[in-house]
Amino acid sequence: MTKSAAVRRPLPTSPFKAQAQAPLKRFAVGDRVTHDRYGLGRAIGVEGDSDIAVLVDFGSRQERITQPYTEMFKL
Repeated sequence: MTKSAAVRRPLPTSPFKAQAQAPLKRFAVGDRVTHDRYGLGRAIGVEGDSDIAVLVDFGSRQERITQPYTEMFKL
């Protein structure tokens, strides 16, 4: 028995359908952000088009935040 080369697509009403990918967060220099741990800040550096890390100035400290940006949100 051989496997088919066709991609299996679940029905739209199926409870087992594939989970949708969340859109990637993109940050640019100058963006105002909030972080769950560090508070309000401003992006002062971006590595790899924000695919790698973002350097954020939180006033009292600067932090390098890496992907995934689960705790950081753009304002």
